Amino acid sequence: MSPIPDPVPADTEVPRATEVAVIGGGIIGVCASLKLAEQGIPVTLLEKGEIAAEQSSRNWGWCRQQGRDPREMPLIIESLNLWREMSARIGRDVGFNECGVLALAQSDTDLEKHRDWSSLGQEYGVESKLLRGTEVAQHIPGCATVWTGGLYTPSDGRAEPTLAAPTIALAARSLGAKIFTNTAVRAIDIQAGRVNGVVTEHGRIRCNTVIVAAGAWTSPFLRNLGIRLPQLKVRSSAFRTHPLPGGPEVSIYASGFAVRKRADGGYTIALGGRTRIPYDITPDSFRYVRDFLSLAWMSRKSLRLRLSGRFLTEQRYASRWDHQQPTMFEEERILNPAPVVKLLQQAQRNIATAIPSFENLSVAERWAGMIDVTPDAIPVISEAVGLPGCVIATGFSGHGFGIGPAAGEFAAHLALGQQPVVDPAPFRLQRFSDGSPITPIAGI
Repeated sequence: MSPIPDPVPADTEVPRATEVAVIGGGIIGVCASLKLAEQGIPVTLLEKGEIAAEQSSRNWGWCRQQGRDPREMPLIIESLNLWREMSARIGRDVGFNECGVLALAQSDTDLEKHRDWSSLGQEYGVESKLLRGTEVAQHIPGCATVWTGGLYTPSDGRAEPTLAAPTIALAARSLGAKIFTNTAVRAIDIQAGRVNGVVTEHGRIRCNTVIVAAGAWTSPFLRNLGIRLPQLKVRSSAFRTHPLPGGPEVSIYASGFAVRKRADGGYTIALGGRTRIPYDITPDSFRYVRDFLSLAWMSRKSLRLRLSGRFLTEQRYASRWDHQQPTMFEEERILNPAPVVKLLQQAQRNIATAIPSFENLSVAERWAGMIDVTPDAIPVISEAVGLPGCVIATGFSGHGFGIGPAAGEFAAHLALGQQPVVDPAPFRLQRFSDGSPITPIAGI
């Protein structure tokens, strides 16, 4: 069973025209729509399934600065500011809590890596505290494992994935945004070399600008336009517990488990650390193999390749199609991969050993989602070169939920021709084609 995001009532009659069309109802798309609606811009959000039904409701719920690549630091700092004010801004609760994040170290080498990142964080005004073994226990009630130390960032937080994007979508709708679910966009209508509209399964909508924030579906969607975006999908599994008293308030990342408290009193748990990552080989694995060589090499000790039915499913999908016929986006409205139960059982054993209050946890739900990954694990938030009026926001590589509010506003700024709040250069699409060095950096 997968997480069920809060329902969002949809509009029913597709408009003939809008100013901006947003493709994708995840955290990025709804935050972009909110920003546009607040500025009085006619905006229509189009989601082929349900709001937040894919990775935006299946992620861990972390909103962290700690361990970020320096290229993402300005964006996540801005995003956390937006998370802190979001509930007051929209008059609805998104479940944000500034709980802090604690990354644990098993060795002096691990601790030195944390020290290095702490110095980086300080350059951006992010204060973290390097902990020694006995200090760790102060943040973890009943901790049974002796850790070398850890890095604690008190200004990091968490929010509720099944609640946040739907709540923000409702706020955007209250300000005039049109929200359509079960409405796949088949194609972008191009006239005179620029965006002129979108063609949905329910009809054409004239518009001047399109924001493509379609998560793992973005690369195949853009391929139909002749736009090359190297992007792959990685399956990520997690589970949640029933309410569990006596556990930690802080979100914890350790070798063998990752955990954060939920608003319902339970916990979301996954297998943290550099542990086995299952990767399903697909046709895109061969299409973008050269782009991902550096990232694959960096992940070589943890990546486990497998040939599954996913290859055959995606092999059937066309690279080019006619918008008059149903597309892959209608055939598979929600990516719903099966969780890797063995890995989750391992995480359950690991956390019970480290923190005895989890020994008698009761599993309420297990799930998996597909993370959209780029070759340098940095998102693309960029205008499409050669197609005026097309903005791309995707490839968040497992970092998208926390960074979502600022990334959505970034995309909205690009759509309106405004200066983004952060330097757009690290996020440009053309970095994958202009000879720029593609350098993934391993975080904590």
